[in-house]
Amino acid sequence: MLAAERRKKIYELVDEQTAVKVADLSNLFSVTEETIRRDLEKLEKENKIKRLHGGAVKVSSNDSEVHFTEREILHVEEKRAIAAEAAKLISEGDKIILDASTTAWCLARCLPNISITVITNSVQVVNELMEKDRIEVICIGGRYSAKSHSFIGPLSERSLDNYHVHKAFISCKGVHITNGVRDSSELQALLKRQMIAHCEEAILMVDNSKINAHSFSHIAPLSYIHTIICDDKIDKNFKLQAEEIGVNVKTVSL
Repeated sequence: MLAAERRKKIYELVDEQTAVKVADLSNLFSVTEETIRRDLEKLEKENKIKRLHGGAVKVSSNDSEVHFTEREILHVEEKRAIAAEAAKLISEGDKIILDASTTAWCLARCLPNISITVITNSVQVVNELMEKDRIEVICIGGRYSAKSHSFIGPLSERSLDNYHVHKAFISCKGVHITNGVRDSSELQALLKRQMIAHCEEAILMVDNSKINAHSFSHIAPLSYIHTIICDDKIDKNFKLQAEEIGVNVKTVSL
């Protein structure tokens, strides 16, 4: 296959699937990953796609909910480091909530097989915990969202009324001192608001790109968050202001 034809097909795949991975494209076209990276570089220069670590995503200017596949390859190293730090806050016997974020999925992956209860709306989290037989998993129902691989809506929100947990681990699209914690999806925001309301300690897991970012739907004021875990590229002024209103801010090095 000629390079131009391969790049055309790559562009069509990105347009159709929203996000693609370098390794998958390499296997699909039977070429090296380096060849795929050069293809993606050329497509990005033509403003047809946006390159990310490990793949590429569709060029988009709106604030709609990002597909899970796209979020899966965004800021991967930061998410893994943040998730590993979050796992240190979980003890035997804890009852916790994990949202449908990719950082929560990373957290599920690094959880030890200990006696805890995990409540989640994320299919990806459930799949990750299947083989950890000491972890009790409760999946709340609702309307299935293929974009986020999760359950959302009024039924999901009402399901949380049955529970109260020690800790809720959530992520978001943006967090700001005055505008609070926000998400691009109204339904996800409403559910995360309920998660915060039904826990003793709300832990926000965000990489530095979410700091001072604005988004469509309000989840909660920043003061409702007990702990923020972020990478060490966090905006220093934000960190200082968050700590001044009583939020504990943990940073992790990559």
